[in-house]
Amino acid sequence: MKHAIGIDVGGTNTRVALVDEDMNLLERIQFPTPAEDPVAAIGKIAEAIDSLEGEDLAGIGISCPGPLDLKKGQIIVTPNLDPRWFGYPLVGELSARTGLAVTLENDANLATLAEAVVGEGRDKRYVQFLTISTGLGSGFVVDKKIYQGAHGFANEVASACMWQDGPQSGVLAPGGIEAISSGTAITHRARQAGLTVAHAGEVNDLALEGSPAAQSIMADAKNYLANFIGVIYAINDPEIVILGGSVALKIPGFAEEVEALVREKALPAVRPYVHVVRSTLNEDSGLLGAAYLAFSNGSAR
Repeated sequence: MKHAIGIDVGGTNTRVALVDEDMNLLERIQFPTPAEDPVAAIGKIAEAIDSLEGEDLAGIGISCPGPLDLKKGQIIVTPNLDPRWFGYPLVGELSARTGLAVTLENDANLATLAEAVVGEGRDKRYVQFLTISTGLGSGFVVDKKIYQGAHGFANEVASACMWQDGPQSGVLAPGGIEAISSGTAITHRARQAGLTVAHAGEVNDLALEGSPAAQSIMADAKNYLANFIGVIYAINDPEIVILGGSVALKIPGFAEEVEALVREKALPAVRPYVHVVRSTLNEDSGLLGAAYLAFSNGSAR
C-alpha cells in the first residue's frame, strides 16, 4: 500500500504524519517549531520523516499559514514565524533532503481538502470551509481540488472588509472579518470594553449571563460572519459551508445561529441551499489534507 507524509507547520508546534492511501493516519510525530530558524526546522522534519516506517512513499504535503508563494514553494509572510522563514526555499530544501516530491499549500486550504475527502463534505462537489480560531482562514474545494485563484491567494480572507472603519487587529485592514469574528478579535474587543476574559468562550459566557457589552460583541461576531458567508454563497454557491476552529466548535450553538442568520440574509431562491455545519474532524485535518495533496501530486520513492 502506498503512503504519504503530511506536515503541519505551526507557530508553536510542527507535526509530521504517515498516512496510507485510505486516509488512515498511522503515525504522528510532534515537536516545538524552531520558529526563528527554518534551517533547523527542515532538519527536524527530515529526521522525523526518516523515523517513520512507511514504504512506497508518494510524496510530502506541507500545511503552512500564508500568504504563500505556491509556485516558488515559499512563505511570503506569516505572523507566527520569524522573518527568516519569509522567502526561504522550504519546498526545495525539503525535497533535496528527502528525495521526495514536496508540495506546499495554505493550512486552511488543506483543512478544506480534508473536509472534502473524509469530513462533512465528502459527498459534496463544492465545499467551503472556514476556521474561526486565533485567526480566520478559509478554503474552497471543487471536485476534491483546491481552488487557488490566479495567483494562489484565493480565500486569503482575513482582511476582507465587512465593517467600514471597524475594529482593527495587527496588520489587517480595519473592519476585516478576522478583526471582528475570530477568537482573538472577540477577546480583544471584550478587554477593550473592560471585561476580564481569557478567550472567546468566556465572552460568550458573559453574554449568556446578561452582560450588554459581551452580548454586543458576540452579536457582531455572528452577524458579520453571517454577512460574509452570505457573500460566499452569492459568489461561490457552495453545497456546504463547514465551520471549524475553537470558536465554532467550542461555543454551543454558534454554527446553528450563524446558519439561521445566513438564511435571513440570502436571496429567497438561495435559502433552501444554505447549509452551515460544524466540522467533525479534529486538529489532524491539516495533516490529512497535506497527505491527500501528496498522493495527488507526488511520485513514489
